Amino acid sequence: MAKTLIVAEIQNGTLREATLELVSIARGLGGDIVSLVIGSGIAGAAEELAKRGGGRVLKVDGPAFARYTLDAYTAAAKAAIKAESPSLVLISNTPSGWDFAPKLAAALDTAIVSDAFKIAADGAAYVITRRMFNGKFDAQLRATGAPVIVTVQPGATSAYTGSEAGSTAALDVAGDSRTQFVELRTAPAAGHDLTKADVIVSGGRGLQKPENFDSVLQPLVDALGAQMGASRPVVDAGWKPHEYQVGTSGQIVTPKLYIAVGISGAIQHLVGMKGSNYIIAINKDADAPIFEAADLGLVGDLFEIVPALTKAVQQAKG
Repeated sequence: MAKTLIVAEIQNGTLREATLELVSIARGLGGDIVSLVIGSGIAGAAEELAKRGGGRVLKVDGPAFARYTLDAYTAAAKAAIKAESPSLVLISNTPSGWDFAPKLAAALDTAIVSDAFKIAADGAAYVITRRMFNGKFDAQLRATGAPVIVTVQPGATSAYTGSEAGSTAALDVAGDSRTQFVELRTAPAAGHDLTKADVIVSGGRGLQKPENFDSVLQPLVDALGAQMGASRPVVDAGWKPHEYQVGTSGQIVTPKLYIAVGISGAIQHLVGMKGSNYIIAINKDADAPIFEAADLGLVGDLFEIVPALTKAVQQAKG
């Protein structure tokens, strides 16, 4: 029977929501489930994961694992794989996950697929779906061999909410590492806080140039009394500062109204705004992924639609 190994993540002493999302995926696939918790003083987190669907939970616990290092986490994952022989290894596509997963795959000379949002079993293989070319295409990859390592986009599925009778066991691993954790620096609070906004109008690369954020998007933002957001490509291009970015590497927002203008809808962006109460998408590409999340979709030229919408809002407000 197939077996899935989940590599858990702990943040501020508690399990990350993304880990419970991996539990949902593993349980959807069926077969045995074993989890790995790495850290120092992590007995409580391991017990919690065992009760929340993580199956048999292996604990790698010691001062050497108190903070993430590439070598120590790779060694812990290798030891768990050697002990359990899973056919699939699930790792969250977070900064630590996308750091050590490739090293782990190279050390084991096995297949790896990154940033996935759907996994299905196909006999002895796995069919893994991920978005490519900034969300314009969904690619299905068929991976064989054991184990297959997959990093999963946080928010790709709902967290597992069931209650199970799991167990925990210690796994001894040497914590040798060529690198050393030095410090954690926290970015200052953003002056552009989108998390409290009731209405957000976000722009993407479809606006073509940064000046259009002021000439096309800003009038709509003002008319609605909204705040402006942006997609990651816009921020990466330097059109807007990072505090405007909506998505998993920006701000997670849940406004009453979210308007996406010229945004194709990469999974990173969808995760950041899919909790909005009502979503309107404006895009010239009828097949853009953003329409999958939208309550209302407008297919057409944003340079015609947005000014018309702005005028209509202004007239309605008198």
